[in-house]
Amino acid sequence: MKILITSGGTTEKIDSVRGITNHSTGHLGKKIAELFLAKGHQVTLVTTKAAVKPEPKENLKITEITNVESLLETMEPLVKEHDVLIHSMAVSDYTPVYMTSFNELENSEDFTEFLNKSNSESKISSASDYQVLFLKKTPKIISLIKQWNPNILLVGFKLLVNVSKEELFEVARTSLKRNQADLIVANDLSDISANQHIAYLVDEQSQEKVSTKSEIAQALFERICHD
Repeated sequence: MKILITSGGTTEKIDSVRGITNHSTGHLGKKIAELFLAKGHQVTLVTTKAAVKPEPKENLKITEITNVESLLETMEPLVKEHDVLIHSMAVSDYTPVYMTSFNELENSEDFTEFLNKSNSESKISSASDYQVLFLKKTPKIISLIKQWNPNILLVGFKLLVNVSKEELFEVARTSLKRNQADLIVANDLSDISANQHIAYLVDEQSQEKVSTKSEIAQALFERICHD
């Protein structure tokens, strides 16, 4: 099978030296990719420069992206030519529009004017004690996958923080239905550490608990290749 995997975390630029990113390292995506590679599948890994990656192999293709815009451009043609997508990348929910000093904001009569501005300088001045950053929502890549390829098997990921299991499963199944996914890997940040990665493989009827990145990779492999 042709397996498409995303891993790592996107970065949205504020200026040439600053950006908004997240803590995703790509270790889980790497682990999943290595297992499918070891089983002889063709793997395309879409990831970021800073994320960890598998060793080069004949049946591995790595494509690097930076932000949501580049991810969107990269994913559409790839989704159309793959059998499975395991979308483990931590994708930014917002991207910067404009950053300004608090003084400029105070002097404005209409805050909406800043939504149509953009910073022109390569490095925004750090002279002000306080800065205000305007953000706009980015497209939800996972919501477009089945439009691009209705036949692809889609595995999504949902990360929450300090919630009950009931809420975690409810949110996962909402994402499952909304995005026409086949499976959601749901986890809580409080259950993730250096030695464990508790997660639940959630479908419409059940949730399967796994406790490490290796177990997540193995459970996904069994679900995808044995279903």
